[in-house]
Order: sequence, then C-alpha cells, then structure tokens
Amino acid sequence: MRRRAHIVSLIGARPQFVKIAPLARTLSLKKFKSRIRHTLVHSGQHYHPGLSDVFFSQLKIPNPRVNLGVGSASHGKMTAEILWRFERELLGLKPDVVLVYGDTNTTLAGALAAAKLGIPIAHVEAGLRSFDRDMPEEINRVCADHLSDLLLCPTRESIANLRKESVPGKIIRSGDLMYELLADLKPRLKRNKLLLSKFDVRPNKFALVTSHRAENVDTKKSLGDIIEMISTLKMPAIFALHPRTKASLKSHRLSGKIKAITDIILCEPLSYIDTLTLAQYAALVLTDSGGLQKESIFLGTKTLTMRKITEWPETLKFGNHLVGRSLAKLSRALKAEHTKHKMNWTLNGSKPSHVIAQAIIKRYC
Repeated sequence: MRRRAHIVSLIGARPQFVKIAPLARTLSLKKFKSRIRHTLVHSGQHYHPGLSDVFFSQLKIPNPRVNLGVGSASHGKMTAEILWRFERELLGLKPDVVLVYGDTNTTLAGALAAAKLGIPIAHVEAGLRSFDRDMPEEINRVCADHLSDLLLCPTRESIANLRKESVPGKIIRSGDLMYELLADLKPRLKRNKLLLSKFDVRPNKFALVTSHRAENVDTKKSLGDIIEMISTLKMPAIFALHPRTKASLKSHRLSGKIKAITDIILCEPLSYIDTLTLAQYAALVLTDSGGLQKESIFLGTKTLTMRKITEWPETLKFGNHLVGRSLAKLSRALKAEHTKHKMNWTLNGSKPSHVIAQAIIKRYC
C-alpha cells in the first residue's frame, strides 16, 4: 500500500500567503490528496487584517489548524516565540515533513523547530541570495537552506547559489508559485479596474508606493529621503501605509511633511487584489518590497525598487531598477524607456505547485 505523507506548512506573512494559495489548492486535488495530508499552521507574524485575514478570504486559502498568535516583537523575541509555540504543535502533529516558505522570521523559526525535533524540512523558494548579511531576511534564508532536506528553487540562479555553498539537501527547480498565482488572478484584476475611481486616478497616470523595510522607514533621515523621492514623481502617488511606516511617520513627526506633497494619496494597507490592480494600472511602482517588485514586473509595470540589491536579479532584465534612496538614480530610472516582457513561469508545461507536490511525493511517500 502506498504511503500517505503528512506535511505541515508554517506560514505567517504576506509573501507566504501568496505562495501557499496555489500550493494548497493543488494539494487538495484528488490525485495529490490521496498521497499527501496537508496541515496549515499560522504563526501570527502578520496580524493586521489587511496583511493577513484578507489573503485567506480573497485567495481562498484553507483555514489554518491553529494561529500561534505571536504578533509584533523584535527579531529575536518573535523568532523565539514562534519556535517555542510551533514546537508544541509539532509534538502533537508528528508530521513527516515541515514546509517553510521564503525568508521571514516565521521561516527561520519553523526550520529551527523542525530541525531540533529531527523532522525533515522542505524550503519553498530556496537558494535566493542578496549577499547582504545586514538584511535579516538573508540570515533567515541562508539558515533555512542549510537546515533543509528538500530545497525547492524558483530560478536557475537560486540553484547555482546553493551549489556554491555545498548545501547538503536535495535540490529541485520548482519554478515560482507567485507567478503561478498572478497568472490565475489576471482576469480578476481587469474586473477590479473600477478601484481606480475610488482613488480618482487614471490608468498609467499615477504611481503606487509602498515602503516598510527597517533601513528605509525606521530613522528620520531614511524616511525623510523616501518622502523626498515621492515628492519628485510629478504625478499622483498612492502610498499604502504599512503599520510600521505609519508609526514611524508619527514618531518622527513627519506626517505633516508627507501630507504636504501635492497629489499624495495616503491609505491603509490594501488587500492583495487591490494592490495588484493598482500595480497593473500604474505608470510605475516605487517600493522596497521583495514581493511587489516581482509582481509589478510580471504585470508589465515599470518598477523602481528602493534597495541597493535584490534577491531577484532576473527582474533587472525586465524593467526593475534599483534606486536605493538616491534621487539621482530615481531620476535616471524615471527617464529610462520601459518595455513589457512576457515571463514564462511554467517548467516544461508544468505548474510550480504541481512540480512541488510531485517532489514531496517522490521524497517522502
């Protein structure tokens, strides 16, 4: 009789919700469900409704078995809390493998908890590198990779990175779950075009702005630089305020400065579908998000990334510009010609979620 493997997915942040949506749907198909029992656990790292609950409703993600409710905290405290609380769940669930996703504190804590209990780890989105150890995400992804038994890599570059590091686990090129989801969602984005009237903007005549990274929003100087960059766009700018950014604007007394920008439109965090809709119809996206830089490029929109490096170097070939917080680089990027490119997201005709499901079955069933 064929073995049915029990896998537990630990998720807790926006990028992980995006990845789990197509994978959970695929694992619920009859041909995979007969071989895999899939349990979801939510760490609670992202707890704002606009950054968590709305993903489950809009993307039809199955309800998690439990929400660990870790909430906001420092990197050390959050990682420790998730590790401790997840370990208790694993002791009861006794899974055959733990799936971790991406590069967040949830990723690292999940990998550590499983490794300490001797449970094999599969890392979805393995092998990405920014080569900047000052980034917490880089530490998280490197540690998770070296602890993992199965490394599911989205790109050729990510495979090469793991080879150079002599990572011991089994390496598979899986493709990118985010692109799979985006391809499925494109018709919904067209139907959601009326959203533009809510913000009183026209297609290709506005910018979408997001910023939440510590190096960009935690100090008065860095946040002031971001405000200065927005003020040079010379078009209406919809700035979706992450809770961290909103708090920083208030604590550094910069709320008045940003509200003084002509045509600035400040709003609360947007739902995933609304974010993608605005990204598709914007003239440009200005962001420091790892996910949104990919999403806007996939949707064909010029993207200006407020970072010096990116773990997604392939996007630089398709219209992603690294501008950091430099007004000079921003000016050059704004003037650069932008050409839309079609990105091939399947692997020999197979969807990434199917490749991952088959890899799990081959390895653990």
